[in-house]
Amino acid sequence: MGARPSGIALSDDGRTAAVACQSDGTVAVLRIAGPALRLEARVPVGAEPRGVAILPGGRLALAAVSGEDSAALVDLETRRVIRQARVGTEPWRVAIAPDGRTAAVGCARSREVVVLDAQTLEVRHRVDLRGGNVRHVAISPDGRWAYVPHIAERGFATTRENIDLGWVTASRLSRVPLAARGHRQAISLDPRGRAVGDVDGVAVSPDGALLALTAAGTHELLLLREPLPFVTFGGPGDHIDPELLRDSRRFRRIPLGGRPLAVRFHPDGRSVVVANYLSNALQVVDTESGEVRGTIALGGPAAPSLVRRGEAIFYDAQRSFNQWYSCSTCHVEGHTNGSKFDTSNDGSYDTPKKTLSLRGVARTGPWTWHGWKPDLRALVRDSLTRSMQGPEPAEQDLDALMAFLKTLDFAPRRPATPESRRGEVLFRARKCDSCHAPPDYTSPGIYRVGLESPSDAHQGFNPPPLRGVGTRAPYLHDGRAGSLSEVLVRWHTPSRLTGTPDFTPEELADMISFLRTL
Repeated sequence: MGARPSGIALSDDGRTAAVACQSDGTVAVLRIAGPALRLEARVPVGAEPRGVAILPGGRLALAAVSGEDSAALVDLETRRVIRQARVGTEPWRVAIAPDGRTAAVGCARSREVVVLDAQTLEVRHRVDLRGGNVRHVAISPDGRWAYVPHIAERGFATTRENIDLGWVTASRLSRVPLAARGHRQAISLDPRGRAVGDVDGVAVSPDGALLALTAAGTHELLLLREPLPFVTFGGPGDHIDPELLRDSRRFRRIPLGGRPLAVRFHPDGRSVVVANYLSNALQVVDTESGEVRGTIALGGPAAPSLVRRGEAIFYDAQRSFNQWYSCSTCHVEGHTNGSKFDTSNDGSYDTPKKTLSLRGVARTGPWTWHGWKPDLRALVRDSLTRSMQGPEPAEQDLDALMAFLKTLDFAPRRPATPESRRGEVLFRARKCDSCHAPPDYTSPGIYRVGLESPSDAHQGFNPPPLRGVGTRAPYLHDGRAGSLSEVLVRWHTPSRLTGTPDFTPEELADMISFLRTL
């Protein structure tokens, strides 16, 4: 069908499915006839599509293409992209309103919901969520609100006290207005001492009264019933509203195990179906009793491999103090969420650094921004016990994590263009490859680049790999640069670093074209 299917949508008549295949940049079109599935086509849409929705009528699908920062409108009959437009940074999921003309796209890196015309792709308005890790989007039956789970980050050091105060990262549910520009409204989801880790999926019941959320890191389903204490201005506070927490009718936590991701309501509203990634299963949950009424196994090995065990640890928020976050909260699916965190991995607190991507991590040491960690296994142990303030891991757990990290690789390179080929020549002529050497465009050295801070315990930086650099905004160790252009023109100029001429506007465009192919 396609590599790494990451999102699926079904037409109203149940005869067509569209699947976003993240690793090969396609939307697969499937025809459904009884129990049979037939692959009709694979439509190229660009790098790393993650989410897809089918418009009423079943002919058009809208895909969120995270590697292109765009939405792509796909004609499922002619099997081609008929329109594509930039929406926001790293769009993950998309939902279509009941009117069939309005779409809401959740953009993880720009931390917003973008409301647009589902067919022209014209942006109507944007709503800042004031938080990252934007995941699934669900629209209320009346078409008034788009609901989206995400995290809030406060930027404090990763001490136990700060973690339990919700001052490092915390879970939120926001809703944004679809009809007109307005502010998001939010509620906090975390009880102090027993947080909700890695909220992901969301669904609204047919009557609009009940919300279902998955918490992938704490392996559970949340059920929230209206009225809910949504807050617009001032924020919802660091912990869940005490009255909501005490009301089991309005707030319930249902353990599921595994890694529950997507969730959908049955048309009668009395049950939900949860897609559980690590369990390789669909789970049917009764929304009244909270019981798991059925489990549909989807195949897979009877016993998890070493890599699979490591993957489970990586996504497990219960490895952190009071289960506030997992490895994946910051290193989303082995990549990065683009945020800064104040850990001690750089040798000190009060010196926050942007989260590094883990793609290719097993072969791109030394590690951390300053390159002061020569042992990846020791760094992983420190991350679990210090950045996450969790218990000391068993040696077999570290074995499993190391096996999983070795599977994380860069996305496929994009095809070269005349502009990118000229940029590659410039890359060598400006001696960029003296630090960023192929094939991963890094090197093991430590270099002073003029961006050091006296507050840092270690001076100089190890060059991060440039593979996939086009999907890692913002840039530099503290995220000060919002674009590759700003990096090359203001902070990382050839004249400053290699004593070669700076880029002309034409050369800059070619250089960026080359970097985006990596």
